This record gives sequence, structure tokens and C-alpha cells, in this order.
Amino acid sequence: MPRKLHNALTPLAVKNARPGRHADGGGLHLLVKPTGARSWVFRFMLNGKSRDVGLGAAGQGGMSLADARDEAAALRLKVKAGIDPLEERDREAAQALAAAQAAKVAGTTFKDVATAYIAANEESWRNPKHRQQWRNTLDTYVYPVVGDLPVAEVDTAHVLKILEPIWKGKAETASRIRGRIETVLDSAKARGYRQGENPARWRGHLAQILPARTRLSRGHHKAIAYEKIPAFVRALHKREAVAALALEFTILTAARSGEVIGATWGEVDLQKAIWTIPADRMKAAKEHRVPLSPRAVAILESLQPLGSNYLFRGAKGGKLSGMAMAMLMRRMKVDATVHGFRSGFRDWAAECTGYAHEVAEMALAHTIENKVERAYRRGDLFDKRRRLMDDWASYCVTIPAAGIKVTPIRKATEAAR
Repeated sequence: MPRKLHNALTPLAVKNARPGRHADGGGLHLLVKPTGARSWVFRFMLNGKSRDVGLGAAGQGGMSLADARDEAAALRLKVKAGIDPLEERDREAAQALAAAQAAKVAGTTFKDVATAYIAANEESWRNPKHRQQWRNTLDTYVYPVVGDLPVAEVDTAHVLKILEPIWKGKAETASRIRGRIETVLDSAKARGYRQGENPARWRGHLAQILPARTRLSRGHHKAIAYEKIPAFVRALHKREAVAALALEFTILTAARSGEVIGATWGEVDLQKAIWTIPADRMKAAKEHRVPLSPRAVAILESLQPLGSNYLFRGAKGGKLSGMAMAMLMRRMKVDATVHGFRSGFRDWAAECTGYAHEVAEMALAHTIENKVERAYRRGDLFDKRRRLMDDWASYCVTIPAAGIKVTPIRKATEAAR
């Protein structure tokens, strides 16, 4: 016959119990701390080990003596059946956590993760244009396919549905979109929203499905041959729009269109004929000094009365539209891009002058990681770049004789090497 359990405690005893452990019988104990806090504990023996299971608070607002005895009785039955109440509780807690996580994952969409990723990282993206490109490409190409899909369910078929329509016609855009999808999915995995391999990964995955970019059109910027640039500049002189002046200034400085459009008067020293572009507006994240030719200075002087903070004022008083120069070229029926004039400048410098390669590369603000760049930072190549840009400006207004190919305007001196 099993030993009869004795109910040693009473409700009054529970209320008045002093600090310590008070047995009720059958493994049920009342614990009273020095602070007066009371709790119920069930002590059991299983596989030769004694263990305690907390049942909850006792006393007013907590578990009553009768309820504690019922709970202890239920646990005794489990122990008798060989079930460890502590292990069972941990297992149930783990299952509940897994269920909650599964519900959270099921309700977390690709757009949710992408939005959180952008919010967490955009402050580190120095270029506002880069931030906007992230949002625009996701809005245009990605969200219509997987935006509302649980991020855990995004697979290779979804990624291909996004990329294949633009992989050949918009290779550069497609490549960037693939990289952004991969980044978002990596973020989702790190946060526990998905498992397994990344379906947007290139190496060892999409590279086996999509043609390599080296075999595709990379979307090189169409350029006007440098021999035709003087005639184009003369055509610009016949137009009075701010966009025409901005485009000529872009050509004369061999700058990127975004650098010109965002340029402010605070970056320019007209007396010294220097335009200093701050690092946060440069692709290489390094300050870039641009020597201004007399014609470039004259363009800026003609714009000063407009009273805008930007060199080239837009129609609404802010900076010029990013498409203004491209639209002007389209109206002039020129099949080229604004960026393509940088290629024309580089070809002219290589084929028609004796300036060292590094001088032209620095004029284009290309990064050169060697001792020449360190010399540039000390300023000893700035004068050489000024002579190069003055020669370029002179070339841009050259009127060649009919039928005669443009020849170098002069050979650079050995000092320019």
C-alpha cells in the first residue's frame, strides 16, 4: 500500500509561515524568503536524482494551498510514469517559442526585411542617390514579384522571374538588383526569418543559370568621338538654356554630371579658378580639386546673378534636374550620353597630347593607388592638370579646316610627364 500523504499545512499556516522551507507532504513545499515572498515548490525523485519544480507564487494573489496540492498530485502521476516535469516544461516552452517564431516568420514579408535593412544601413550610404536607387529598383522590379511574399518562401524561381526579363537588355541594373536581393535575403537569414542557401547567390548558383555578364552588353556610355566635340560645343553656344551652360561646363571639366548638378557656390573659388568637390559627393569618397579654364570661369560668372545656392539653377529655384542635360542632347539629336564626354576627353588626352597617363586619370578623378597619387595629394600634379584642362578647353573651341582631321593642339612638355 502506498504511503498516505499528510496535508501538514493549513491556509493560516501558509499565511503566517516564517522564512524557510515548510513541507506539506507528497513533495509539496512552501518556500518563504526573508523578504516575506512565498512560493510553492514540488520536490521529486527520478532516476536517483532529487529535483525541484517551481509551481508559482503562494499566498494572496498567488496559488492557493488547495490548487498547489492539485498541481503536486498531477506531477506525482507524471513522475510515477517516468516523466521528468522539468524536462517536459522545457520542451513545451521550446515548442511554444518555435511556434511563435514560425508565426513571426510566416508574417514577415520580403518587403518587411528590405525596409528594415534600408532603415538600418542608409545612414552609412554617403550618396543620397544610392539610397534612392535602392528604393527605386526594389519598388520597380522586386516588390511586384516578391514584396508581399513571406521572405522564407523566396526561392530561385522568384529571383529568376525578376532578373530574366532585364538580364540582357539592362545588364548593369539587373546585376545590381541581384546583389540587393542577395543582401536582403542574407539579412533575413541572419535575423532568423529563413534558412538554407541564398537563391540570389551568383557563384555556384545563378552563374549556372544566367549568362555571365562578360558576355552581355554592359551598357557602356555612348560617346561622341573627340573629333566631333568642338562642333558640338559650338552648337551649345547657340542655346541659351542653363542646361546648355551646365553641359558645356561638364565637358570642360570632364566631371560627372551628378557632380556638376550638385555643385554649389561654396565649392568654387573664382579668383583662383578652382572648384573643390567635397568627398561626400565624389564616387571615390575623396575630395577632388578641379582646375577651371578661363571659359569655365566665364560660364560661372554669367550665372552668378541668378542668385541660387547651386551653380546651375533649376526651374523651381533648386538645382538643375538630373535629366536636363540628357534631354538637351536628345533635342539636339545627339546619340550619346553626358557621361560619354569623359570618354572623349580621355581619348583626346591619350591620342592628341603627351600628358602622362596619371595626369588624365586624376583629371577624371579616377583612383590611382601608387606614389603618383600621393604626389597629387601634395599638389604637385595640380598645375599639370590645369595645363591639361586649359588645353582641353582650347581644343573644344577649335574650328578645324574642312576635310582635315583634328591634330594635337600642342605636345605637352616633358614637365607634364
